[in-house]
Amino acid sequence: MKNKTCLVIVGPTAVGKTSVAIELSQHYNTQIISADSRQCYKELNIGVAKPSEEYLQRIKHWFINSHSIQEEVNAKVFEKYALQQINEIFKDHQIAVMVGGTGLYIKTFCDGMDEIPEVDNEVKKTIATNYSRGGLEWVTQQVKKNDPVYFSKGEIKNPQRMMRALEVMLSTGRSILDFQLHNKKKRDFNVIKIGLELPKEQLHQNINHRVDDMMNNGLLAEVKSLFSFKHLNALQTVGYKELFDHLEEKISLDEAIEQIKINTRQYAKRQITWFKKDKEITWFNPPDVDAINSFLNKKSTNN
Repeated sequence: MKNKTCLVIVGPTAVGKTSVAIELSQHYNTQIISADSRQCYKELNIGVAKPSEEYLQRIKHWFINSHSIQEEVNAKVFEKYALQQINEIFKDHQIAVMVGGTGLYIKTFCDGMDEIPEVDNEVKKTIATNYSRGGLEWVTQQVKKNDPVYFSKGEIKNPQRMMRALEVMLSTGRSILDFQLHNKKKRDFNVIKIGLELPKEQLHQNINHRVDDMMNNGLLAEVKSLFSFKHLNALQTVGYKELFDHLEEKISLDEAIEQIKINTRQYAKRQITWFKKDKEITWFNPPDVDAINSFLNKKSTNN
């Protein structure tokens, strides 16, 4: 690449992003910035499918084990962090790799976002408490009642996004959509977006196998160790909240495992819907790294 470039690798959970990112970062002798809103938490391990210790030692990763579950982490925090780290990477490398499935984080990194006023801490705590009791049905009804604009246009199947929308509305009296940036910020580096996709049946099979592997590797013990933190936003996460329900004897272990698989498949579907709207993404089948490298070589020549 003639100019400083960030290769952004996106796609749904369990599609194979990590291995592709590792191969590309080795090929270009560079470092990786994770764009996963949960892998940044040092207390979460098995349930967020962090790269293996071998991968983490082989390639320098940023935004993994960088924060605590008790810290406030959002798209704005990620934008500041990622821009800081990519500038460090560019001091020694022409290319950086970003990989992850948190669409809002990636969009904010690439395009920027408007400043959103501070959210009232009491409002945040109240919403988190009510959500832990009433779940998706409660937050859906509250958003419909308090922010009909977001309800008609926003991600109403994503509880984290809805909780955030409710926090902003109840704190500021304005819809979070009012703060969306209409003009992209100009970055001083190029961005090339690479999407990874698999046939639905194969992706679902990957998800089911991953959940089984997580359980075999000790996910239940990890969730038990975090039980006292279950009210935190970081723990309102697929793989954790279902097992919290099991530990509270609301559902059986088998039911919890099946619910994790269902909720993960639904999350993957939302990720695909989000990324497919971005026409700057070029899509590939994950094992075919040669095709990705060929594409990047052509981009380099054209640039």
